[in-house]
Amino acid sequence: MTLLVTVPTERLAANLGALPEGVDLRIWDLRSPAPADRIDIVVPPYMGGSSVLSALDGLDVRLVQGQSIGYDGVAETLPAGIPFANAASVHEASTAELAVGMMIAAQRQLPRFVAAQERGEWAPVFAESLADRRVLLVGFGGVGTAIARRLAPFEVELTAVARTARTEQIDGIGEVSVHGMDDLDALLPGAEIVVLSLPSTDETHHLFDAARIARMAPGALLVNVGRGPLVETDALVAALNSGAIRAASDVFEEEPLPAGHPLWSTPNLLITPHGGGASTAMNPRMARLIRRQIDRMLAGEPPVNIVL
Repeated sequence: MTLLVTVPTERLAANLGALPEGVDLRIWDLRSPAPADRIDIVVPPYMGGSSVLSALDGLDVRLVQGQSIGYDGVAETLPAGIPFANAASVHEASTAELAVGMMIAAQRQLPRFVAAQERGEWAPVFAESLADRRVLLVGFGGVGTAIARRLAPFEVELTAVARTARTEQIDGIGEVSVHGMDDLDALLPGAEIVVLSLPSTDETHHLFDAARIARMAPGALLVNVGRGPLVETDALVAALNSGAIRAASDVFEEEPLPAGHPLWSTPNLLITPHGGGASTAMNPRMARLIRRQIDRMLAGEPPVNIVL
């Protein structure tokens, strides 16, 4: 029996390398006619993948393997009865790198120095450190734990909050006591840096609204590498304009941010264009995950990372 697998790009196909005998690999981005009525594994495009899942309607598909950790909008467009797996294990390291980089850039005022360099101006400043800062991680899944591991050498005071209170043993850190979300409001005033890595759900929508942002310490840094809807945009703009807090965000409620959006001209904000996972680590790691799904399917084992 032949296993039919589709991937959206030649580059991803090349990263897969030589596949086991009996695997038929095709290039299909879901925007052209399907290569067959029955497909064992479909890998949709990385960006905007959920918008084309309706192309699977009427096909016999055993698994859709997404390329993102998040799966916002997938349930609304994925035809009923098709299992969907997310890309847990692919983007955590790169997203954590970006989160730490954004903390350093904001704390040490690197954008100020870039602007000064463009003006040919020597502009020293006494900046905030990352060392010795009290960092609150809101979300302690794959990305949150990856951030924690990377923060360990920076000598921060780390606290974590997640949906479920628990104790975890983290490589390179040791035992971490994770608070439940009920403790968030009590912990916020003591945090100098707050990092969001939660998914977008009904429960997390506008988790950081005006009232919660107001609980943050004056001048604290809010870093969002989770999902845009975690933070209420109008409340964020107001807090930044008043100088109440600072922020660094990779994700936004409206993406891409349109020209003229208030956030483009809001002070105390570092913007990156939703690039947490967009690094050279992505394709090889994505290929490893697809290979793992192929191997499991060939062995008659259930796929990993099923979320829908």
